Amino acid sequence: MSIHPQALCESDQVGEGTRIWAFVHILPGARIGRDCNICDGVFIENQVSIGDRVTVKCGVQLWDGIDIEDDVFIGPNATFCNDPFPRSKQPPETFPPTLVQKGASIGANATILAGLTIGAGAMVGAGAVVTRSVPPHAIVRGNPARITGYVDSGPADRPEPAPEATIEPSRVNGVQMLRMTRVADMRGHLSATEFEDLPFQPRRSFIVFDVPSTEIRGEHAHHECHQLLCCVHGSVSVMVDDGQKRQAFRLDRPELGLHIPPMVWASQYQYSADAVLLVLASLPYDPDDYIRDYEHFKQARSDG
Repeated sequence: MSIHPQALCESDQVGEGTRIWAFVHILPGARIGRDCNICDGVFIENQVSIGDRVTVKCGVQLWDGIDIEDDVFIGPNATFCNDPFPRSKQPPETFPPTLVQKGASIGANATILAGLTIGAGAMVGAGAVVTRSVPPHAIVRGNPARITGYVDSGPADRPEPAPEATIEPSRVNGVQMLRMTRVADMRGHLSATEFEDLPFQPRRSFIVFDVPSTEIRGEHAHHECHQLLCCVHGSVSVMVDDGQKRQAFRLDRPELGLHIPPMVWASQYQYSADAVLLVLASLPYDPDDYIRDYEHFKQARSDG
């Protein structure tokens, strides 16, 4: 452990290999892990926990109720809030917990509101104002912050129109893009497929529409159910993840169908205002078939 002579570290819970630079002030109750880098001008309150190999750049304040997991990067002057309704000399009885999960990065001058979770591996853009929790591996930007992509998924693929039906595999295990037959003449356009040509036999359908562009949907996997997503109007982006690889797709034509097999995590984002998403499912609705926690999904994949 290395503490600059012009730093004030009142905590005795600082791990080996951690470096604390000039003008840092750490209160007695704070816990800081191994091999961290706490840069100039950082203030850390009592009820703060910091994991191993965390970098906190200059000008950051970490207030009571903030929990930082391992391998997190916090950029210069990033701002955390811990009281949703602050009043002078009227602290809350308890502070809503704010959690930054393993491997996440927060850009310079970003603002994180109280009580949120920044998911594992997520990327918060510089200057973003985060008003709601961020899913694992999501990239968020802007004010208010919105999902613009996913880490390591690449730009959203948009297959070119084809004269005949095709099935194209993706780099995510089991996921396929179906390009259905499209017929156009002076009377309009028609897109069609035979159910026998699908990778599964549908037993249920539902439609998603009137989704605000700030919302994200999906964020789950299925134990047994197959799904086919087709945006019959407007556009939507879909990220698929098999626990090892991720890929993003842009569904913006009614002849495109994305087949998502069981045990693949999927999220839908960047809905256009006029988007209508048709989903065909291989099984009737069963809440027990859903996996809604990403860490549980990864564990289930490794156990399988």
